[in-house]
Amino acid sequence: MSDIEHAKKLLEGDPALTCVFVKGGEVVTSSERGVKPLLERIDSGKTLEGFSAADRIVGRAAALLYAFMGVKEVFAPVLSEGAEEIFGRHKIAHGYKKRTPYIINRAGTGLCPMEEATAGITDPQEGLKAIREKLKKLAGQG
Repeated sequence: MSDIEHAKKLLEGDPALTCVFVKGGEVVTSSERGVKPLLERIDSGKTLEGFSAADRIVGRAAALLYAFMGVKEVFAPVLSEGAEEIFGRHKIAHGYKKRTPYIINRAGTGLCPMEEATAGITDPQEGLKAIREKLKKLAGQG
């Protein structure tokens, strides 16, 4: 079984999981929502270089973080058009069940704040900076 097939199977088999990263025998999972598991991985200093990822919802912000960390492929049941653009630009293989123009916020009332923060950004480093700035503002620190 390929790494991406393994990641998809684990994600689909456990509704509590939000993302799964697989490289050979190494498997990393998370039940955290949004971009939090990706930021935690970045902050830990651990890379995802060469990993395959299955993630429930991938928007532009998550795609920029995946590019920043060097994943080789991503599968998402829901993928935004912005995420697809980023994956194409950074040559990251990707698949999805449903493509949507953008990711909506958790209240279902508009654009996800991370999609908003990264609109028009194509550079992963710049994307990471914009995401961190938005999170500070949302936490009332900016």
